[in-house]
Amino acid sequence: MSGQLERSLNVLEYLVAHPGGSSLSALSSALNMPLSATHRLLGELIRLGYVRQDQSHAEYMLTIKLVAMGLSFLSASGITDVAQPLLDQLAAETGELVRLAVVDGDALTFVSKAQGARHGLRYDPDMGLSVQLSCSAAGHAWLSTMNDEEALQRVARQGFGQPENFGPKAPTTVKAVLAYLKQARSRGFSLILDVFAPGMSAMAAPVRNAQGQVIGVVTVAGPAIRLTEERMLALGPAVLQAAEQIGQASSGSALFKRPA
Repeated sequence: MSGQLERSLNVLEYLVAHPGGSSLSALSSALNMPLSATHRLLGELIRLGYVRQDQSHAEYMLTIKLVAMGLSFLSASGITDVAQPLLDQLAAETGELVRLAVVDGDALTFVSKAQGARHGLRYDPDMGLSVQLSCSAAGHAWLSTMNDEEALQRVARQGFGQPENFGPKAPTTVKAVLAYLKQARSRGFSLILDVFAPGMSAMAAPVRNAQGQVIGVVTVAGPAIRLTEERMLALGPAVLQAAEQIGQASSGSALFKRPA
């Protein structure tokens, strides 16, 4: 039973990464599952309402059921009600994309955002993505609240990923990651340029609940040509204040009451 459950989750995770759909053969090959077993599993997921098949192209894709479940969970937790006005305010002040990621076990996941850029280049990636800890402002901000040993254990469990998928300055060694964490600790917030993606800058500050536990991070991201290092340093106090306000307002959220 556990094996079937794991395979089902693997299928759902694969389809999340392929919103345009996937053929039976591609899915079977990617997950190293027999065609017949993959077909049966997809049939069951279709019956349960999590997957549908595009009859014109015979490709399988997710329905909105998972999305609806996630949104219902966030709504019930109170997190969006708590954070959104503060994210909107910071987005208006910075003129850039502001996002909130929450701690969930060993991972950080973006759950809410506000776009402050009204013209020109805009950075606006998909929501609900798990954060790459080694080369993101959000990851560095969270890891900077831990000791080096714990931080590196989390990086090791997730891995550095493929360097070609990130920016030219993405750290690929333990020493390089620790250098970013040291800087984040001294400032109180992280800062990256050309690290997560070419031509993109970002900064992030940890969010703590009333008990002092780190429950998430608030980030600001945008094109490096506009969001320079000098500008991010100037925005530091505003980002730290927003993180503190979200933490203070989090006491009513069931999600934020969970320990990090």
